Amino acid sequence: MTTLLSAQALAKAFPVASTPRERLRALLNLLLGRPIKRRDVLRDISFAIEPGASLGVIGENGAGKSTLLKLLVGVLTPTQGELKRCDSVGALLELGAGFDLERSGRENIALSAGLMGWNARQIAEREAEIIAFADIGDYIDEPVKHYSSGMVVRLGFSIIAAVRPQLLITDEVLAVGDESFQKKCIRWMEEYLQQGGTLLLVSHSMYHVQKLCKSALWLKDGGVEAYGDVFEVTQSYLAFHERKQEAEKNLREQRAISAGDFRLQSWQVNGSPVAANLVLPEDGALQIDVELHTPDQRIPHLGFGVKRADGTAVFGGTSEIDRAEGVLAAPHQVRYRLQLDLSNLMPGHYSLSVFVLDPEAIRLFDTVHCDLVVRGQAREFGMVRLPHRWG
Repeated sequence: MTTLLSAQALAKAFPVASTPRERLRALLNLLLGRPIKRRDVLRDISFAIEPGASLGVIGENGAGKSTLLKLLVGVLTPTQGELKRCDSVGALLELGAGFDLERSGRENIALSAGLMGWNARQIAEREAEIIAFADIGDYIDEPVKHYSSGMVVRLGFSIIAAVRPQLLITDEVLAVGDESFQKKCIRWMEEYLQQGGTLLLVSHSMYHVQKLCKSALWLKDGGVEAYGDVFEVTQSYLAFHERKQEAEKNLREQRAISAGDFRLQSWQVNGSPVAANLVLPEDGALQIDVELHTPDQRIPHLGFGVKRADGTAVFGGTSEIDRAEGVLAAPHQVRYRLQLDLSNLMPGHYSLSVFVLDPEAIRLFDTVHCDLVVRGQAREFGMVRLPHRWG
């Protein structure tokens, strides 16, 4: 089996030249053959992608993901290491990359497809398909410089979809598209992979990485933190962020708070601290225990809400609406317990949030969220099951 992409001990360092003085010094050192002060952005990156594989690259902002992608597609050259890639690579990285902004979308289709090896006949045969997939209307004959960022992504991805490269490399650029087009792209990627395509995806969405990829590469501070099975790596990454958020929360709690600050201190669901992803139990019952901080012994109100993954509200309420009151468990601590029955929710992805309101239920002070996954198989449609009967 031919490896489509392999990286061995890749490293990239950039000259430290953020000021005019530093740039001049770097130029003089270069002309005189002296070493230049450099900053390591990537170090010792190794992995391989076989045909039919799907690799998700994850990491915080500044971890080196974008630099790695530019190395993989040839925009940058590595400082050290070896890189091998196949001839048929389709890349969708930065908005407008590869487009002539003065030319129309139609002209850019011909230019981009031609650069990918298509001849005039192939371009003419597939042009209508590309335009239909992009779905940007009459703008197809307008200069690309008049396009919104979402329209640029639509056109770029539509060209990639028609070319169907052996290896598709794409990053978070898809996040700027509207929701309906994002769903169209995800459906296309799933079909592409089912038909033997190979994918390298950079994303901050662990849901999409887990959905589309079989393996994952976690970059941290320019190095490989973890590489392997997608669920093992992404779960480690999510746990890292949970620990980081907990540390930040503890730091905030150590700071002096102003009079009038109501704050959520902790919350648990069914007796366990809330993780980034919450799977609904089979009976659909959630017991939510929340501890709030009150600076003046007054009892704040608690609110909750459930939304579908696309932001559509499913249900929400507050203790003030239900005439419920928290318990003052300590001089500055209020506790609430909420029993929530979500057994009628249809399978899918949702979000659960709780938020703190002042005792007058007017001002919002603090909000926390978690993803909520409802598993199961269903042929009905909608968000909730409504009791019904036939005959």
